[in-house]
Amino acid sequence: MTEKIFDAIKNEFKISLTKKNHPYRLATLGTVGLDHMARLRTIVVRDISKDLTVTFYTDKRSKKVTHIQENNKVSLLFYNPEKSIQLKIEGIAVLIKNPDILEEHWRNISERSKKDYISSKAPGTEITGTETIEYINESHHFCMIAIAPKKIEYLKLNTDKHFRIRYSLSHENWNGIFLVP
Repeated sequence: MTEKIFDAIKNEFKISLTKKNHPYRLATLGTVGLDHMARLRTIVVRDISKDLTVTFYTDKRSKKVTHIQENNKVSLLFYNPEKSIQLKIEGIAVLIKNPDILEEHWRNISERSKKDYISSKAPGTEITGTETIEYINESHHFCMIAIAPKKIEYLKLNTDKHFRIRYSLSHENWNGIFLVP
């Protein structure tokens, strides 16, 4: 039964890449930097590969990049409210540095969305108001991060009985085991 559910998870991820309002298009990313404080933020999932590596975009000056450079062990949390399914992924985050890959993705970003990566000040910098944000067009701070999963926890919330499965990656194979919810 764990294999059947794992196949359903992979199928939902595949669907989420083509269906704009799918709940797995957004995830909560958890990082921990040198200050040992957990930091959470919502990311937009840009790709989920066949091996379930999750890729998203960010500004390379953001705190999440700093945290990943300090500690690349991260978590992602997905929730589908219609199906009452929570997925938690624990994995290793890597900054994609290949300039050809970065340029290919940069070219495919809409002009409106490119503004997220061309502000003159880093994300999180204090400002007096949104009208004071300045943009630079000569360069950008676009960055891609890939998270290779090592564990995936599936939690199905039912009115009768919840159930939970932990999948662990071992020698390129995913093994599932039931857990007490």
